[in-house]
Amino acid sequence: MSCYELEKDSLDGARCGVELSGCAAAMEKERDSGFGFMDTSTYSSSLQGGTQGDQQGYDVEFDPPLESKYECPICLMALRAAVQTPCGHRFCRGCIEKSIRDAGQKCPVDNEILTEDQLFPDNFAKREILSLTVRCPNTGCGHKMELRQLEVHVAQCQFATVVCPLCQQAVWKNDLDDHKSNQCSRRLVDCPDCMTRFVFEDSQIHEQQCPLANVVCEYCSMELIRDQLESHCDTDCLKAPVACSFSYFGCPHKMQRNDLAQHMQEFTQMHMRNLAEFLRSRSMLGGSAGAASASGGGGGAVASCEDRAGAGSGAGPPCSCGQELQHLRETVVELEARLVRQDHQLRELSIRSETQVTQLAEVRKQARTLEDTVHELEAQQCQGVFIWRVVGFSAHLRNQEAGQPVVIHSPGFYTGRPGYKLCLRLHLQTPTAPRCSNYISLFVHTMQGEFDGQLSWPFQGTIRLAILDQTDGKHHVEVMETKPDLLAFQRPTAQRNPKGFGYVTFLHLQALQQGQFVLDDTLLVRCEATPRFDACLRREGFQPRGPEASL
Repeated sequence: MSCYELEKDSLDGARCGVELSGCAAAMEKERDSGFGFMDTSTYSSSLQGGTQGDQQGYDVEFDPPLESKYECPICLMALRAAVQTPCGHRFCRGCIEKSIRDAGQKCPVDNEILTEDQLFPDNFAKREILSLTVRCPNTGCGHKMELRQLEVHVAQCQFATVVCPLCQQAVWKNDLDDHKSNQCSRRLVDCPDCMTRFVFEDSQIHEQQCPLANVVCEYCSMELIRDQLESHCDTDCLKAPVACSFSYFGCPHKMQRNDLAQHMQEFTQMHMRNLAEFLRSRSMLGGSAGAASASGGGGGAVASCEDRAGAGSGAGPPCSCGQELQHLRETVVELEARLVRQDHQLRELSIRSETQVTQLAEVRKQARTLEDTVHELEAQQCQGVFIWRVVGFSAHLRNQEAGQPVVIHSPGFYTGRPGYKLCLRLHLQTPTAPRCSNYISLFVHTMQGEFDGQLSWPFQGTIRLAILDQTDGKHHVEVMETKPDLLAFQRPTAQRNPKGFGYVTFLHLQALQQGQFVLDDTLLVRCEATPRFDACLRREGFQPRGPEASL
């Protein structure tokens, strides 16, 4: 309650003047001490109701909600620069002064007589209102503060919105520079091809018109710049549609440019007939014109155009039709010669192309043979110890998690030189596989090798399989002995024996996460195969030969 409300029943006009001056002094002191709330230019539109003299209340969200005693009866918002009337009502200074000027000198609540001189500041209500908690008005900001601190917060709030000067779109103040540089539809950009500057929203229009932009010929799919496209289609493109060279003489055909020579060769007779009919029609037109001229002039018979052309400087001036005919004949001869030359060139190019295709196929075949030979030689050098690098293992894990079967075979390797040829098969069991879900299965297969005829079968020996820990050396190792009675160790009749021998549950996939088994997306699998040749010989009944006396 203000100082005026405490004594309003016993105050007279003089006492009122004393209280007014005291409250005004208190308000000035508070403003000087920095506790007042001053609207910035950026936030005045949301907190001000009009000009400086007609400001309405604070249009902000209070938390908790504003009590009715702090609400202006005129603007129904929080009191701004609160003043009291002699009748005990509170108003915003701007609201009540405007009401007195517009509606007359009376209180809007009880219609008591009221003048502007009778209004005095209510500093107590002002301090109470400025101490109330409000929410930041910016969308996305959850900060709360006293009303007196709202101006400073709004000036620094990262969620404050400003209008982009280019596209007039409201954006967060902190994002304005990034918006103007990368997101604004009206920002200026440079064409990477022709370096022309234009507005970003016109990018598609410029791309369709840029003379240096890369375009693709619609006929041959060749990539070139737009300025070259027209010339390319008119003269160079082999698949562009062109009219026959004899279209002037009546040939209706259109074809691709690379088919023109073949068309000229196949339709030579038709072209000659069209040319003859054209020349005949021109001769007939020339003869008719000469006859008409003779009958109109009353003279005798006039020679035909060709006769007059052959006569040279005879009785009259030479006929222009003869010159045209001579030019057409020369054109035909030139076209026929060009046709013959192009036909020869096409035949030479066709033969050369076929030769190059054959040579290329032979080179590719030789390259594949060399690659196979190199791989075979590399496999023979491992001496029974083979390390298989399973690259891109994460992709195989994703397929396994999706329920897709993952089966991978290693390259072949030899146990020695000479020796058996083997390979590994790694199988990632799916999550739904019975009794072995999410396990790594590892098997050994025999393969047809270069030394099979020199070896004893079935393969016998010890096989050590391991998945290597690439950091701590805590490898997962299993050792197995071959079983000669199984088909997996018999001499293979196909390139790779379809039967394998190994472990269905070699290692659970969760165990891979407990060590560094996978490094740089690569899994290392090691196989060490040690054959036993002596046991094979004894089983087959061979005995070592004793020494013989020397001669």
